[in-house]
Amino acid sequence: QVQLVESGGGLVQPGGSLRLSCATSGFTLEHYNIGWFRQAPGKEREGVSCVSRGGVIYYEDSVKGRFTIARDNGKNTAYLQMNSLLPEDTAVYYCAATQRGSVWFQLLRPATYDYWGQGTQVTVSS
Repeated sequence: QVQLVESGGGLVQPGGSLRLSCATSGFTLEHYNIGWFRQAPGKEREGVSCVSRGGVIYYEDSVKGRFTIARDNGKNTAYLQMNSLLPEDTAVYYCAATQRGSVWFQLLRPATYDYWGQGTQVTVSS
């Protein structure tokens, strides 16, 4: 059974950092593209970052230079390091996996992904 479980969310002040983890099971992570997405209240789910099974990385423009995605295939875990957090980063963050897609506009699109975690809340507020 495919499972993705996010952790690491929480409440942080503006300028702070959080590291999200996505523990996967039921499939071989190295064969899948991994994406991080977020959804704020009243907004559509949007792609934040992704790393292809070949290791190619993409970031949404608003997080470039602040967020870093990584994957550890041996641990079946993906990560999203988030620095210099802003109030507008507040959202539920999801990790997802797919074997489809190969270019950035596919890999940052939620519809490309087949398997999803339950999400973890990130709140940036003073």
